[in-house]
Amino acid sequence: MENWITDIMEQFGYIGILLMIALENVFPPIPSEVILTFGGFMTTYTKLTVPGVIIAATIGSVVGAVILYGIGRLLDVERLEKIVDRWGHILRVKKDDIRKADAWFDKYGYWTVLFCRMIPLIRSLISIPAGMSNMKFGMFLLFTTIGTLIWNIILVSVGAAVGDSWENIVAFMDVYSNIAYAVIAVAVIAFLFFFFRKRRKSA
Repeated sequence: MENWITDIMEQFGYIGILLMIALENVFPPIPSEVILTFGGFMTTYTKLTVPGVIIAATIGSVVGAVILYGIGRLLDVERLEKIVDRWGHILRVKKDDIRKADAWFDKYGYWTVLFCRMIPLIRSLISIPAGMSNMKFGMFLLFTTIGTLIWNIILVSVGAAVGDSWENIVAFMDVYSNIAYAVIAVAVIAFLFFFFRKRRKSA
């Protein structure tokens, strides 16, 4: 996959970077770390510039985020409540749980979107709950763009600084990603454990 990504970027320049990052947002298994650090490296031997790569990557990220936000809007809270009405007794989830989660996201969602844009995997998927909670689109765009811009500036700048050693940064980011995945997995397991234990006590 890495060779395919870099080939497209070398062939199409800014447009290739924009398309790859947009795809990375919709299909998280595509690693943004490779796209951004290699994009930074490309500025050392092509006519591409660091600001240009950052702008192209940011536009691509926002486009991908908007697509997932739209999917979230289609899977809004009302639809989830209908699913809970039908399957909640099996999933041990109540409509009130959905409303509480939605209320929490309404309160902290903007900052959640901002910080999650800098966490592998979650940086893409966070757009879906934002859409589901009907987050104001303008505010979603603002916080998504800020978080994405920070992430892109760091990785593109590092890629440009290290030059042909950019793959070392990707290896380092793989470690960061694996740690992030492990933390997320532990958090999800802990949440499910306490959630279902609370459900048993209230049953």
